[in-house]
Amino acid sequence: MPEATTPLLPHDERDKLTERLQHAVSGFVDAPRASVEEVDRVVEEITGRVTDSLTQRRRTLRRTWQSAEAEESVASTDTEQLRLALRDYRELAERLLRI
Repeated sequence: MPEATTPLLPHDERDKLTERLQHAVSGFVDAPRASVEEVDRVVEEITGRVTDSLTQRRRTLRRTWQSAEAEESVASTDTEQLRLALRDYRELAERLLRI
């Protein structure tokens, strides 16, 4: 399975954040302000973790084509590495555009 199609957050983290979100929403009637504050913290955490995941993915992609450029002298191999990098970048960009 290509990295571009793997979840941005591991399943266990997603499950924990989903549980926190549901708990905060369900507590709204009894403590509206606390509920909204908790949802804000959950969204902040999700945003940070997704950003970290995307940054790591981009670094990995960059390393693949930059290291191929430094190591390879054969144009066809270099072109193939660049084609694969382009494909992976395109998949990531398309995925982001669907958010």
